[in-house]
Amino acid sequence: MSAARFDILGIGNAIVDVLSKTEDDFLVAEGLHKGSMNLIDAERAEYLYSKMGPAIEASGGSAGNTIFGIASLGGHPAYFGKVADDQLGHIFTHDMRSLGAHFESTPLTGSAPTARSMILISPDGERTMNTYLGACVELGEDDIDETIVADSGITYMEGYLWDKEGAKNAFRKAARVAHEAGRQVSITLSDSFCVDRFRDEFLELIKSGQVDIVFANEPEIKSLYQTADRVTAINEIRKDAKLAAITLGEEGSLAVTKDETHHVKAHTIDELVDTTGAGDLYASGFLFGLANEMDLEKCALLGGYAAAEVIQHIGPRPAINLKQGAEQVGLL
Repeated sequence: MSAARFDILGIGNAIVDVLSKTEDDFLVAEGLHKGSMNLIDAERAEYLYSKMGPAIEASGGSAGNTIFGIASLGGHPAYFGKVADDQLGHIFTHDMRSLGAHFESTPLTGSAPTARSMILISPDGERTMNTYLGACVELGEDDIDETIVADSGITYMEGYLWDKEGAKNAFRKAARVAHEAGRQVSITLSDSFCVDRFRDEFLELIKSGQVDIVFANEPEIKSLYQTADRVTAINEIRKDAKLAAITLGEEGSLAVTKDETHHVKAHTIDELVDTTGAGDLYASGFLFGLANEMDLEKCALLGGYAAAEVIQHIGPRPAINLKQGAEQVGLL
């Protein structure tokens, strides 16, 4: 098998994040469940935007955040995601390319606008997301460039994308092409909300071998196996997946295979400001480590470092050069 041109290929919802600090009372008043991800229509998006305080706009989406992190670590990523031929779409495209990520998806014209997510950040750093998907839902098989897939070491998809049939078929096509080229395929479960909706399909992807690597946090992995017990969930994913990376918040994370379990502690932080992007950046570090043939413990440590950096400031993207930071703490 030839060396990969791209370390990681991300496939996801291309979203511009709009982040604003808020009080818990505002969430209650607007009927929002703290920490949830809600899909909203254009009218609701405009309403929430009008009610939010001062905001920061950043190109993101779950897999997009992961790709940003990989680029910051010095990796060579690519990305598939659907934006519209509008101002936000141009901003997203510019941001991706300015980081050195390969992003050549054909923009949507004459239809839905580029997606955006209103992210409300509570005083304790928890984030409540309200997402208008817009152009995202138009991603389909035609957006999968087989040459790019075959030339990427690991293809990584966000669970948030698993909604429309076009996106499902796009991912299945990418997984097939990747495996035919001897590459690996990964998925993040993204949110318990996603797992509850698509549990059977996610399990089928994992058990059938279409997915090699699973990323999840503790609530997601428990939801996947419908258990309140962490150990039970871990034992089940061990049977089904070749590799699972499970984040445990302050307790760190686990890298689990059929024969091994590596538990690493969380990276020390000064202050928790905003959890937006924590799981996405954990995946950045872990995937970068895998692509560069690091051992699983090192992958988990690098993931924990990247996640720790992003939760200490507002926004889902690194505020520093992750490669330089990781070098300073001896991880690279």
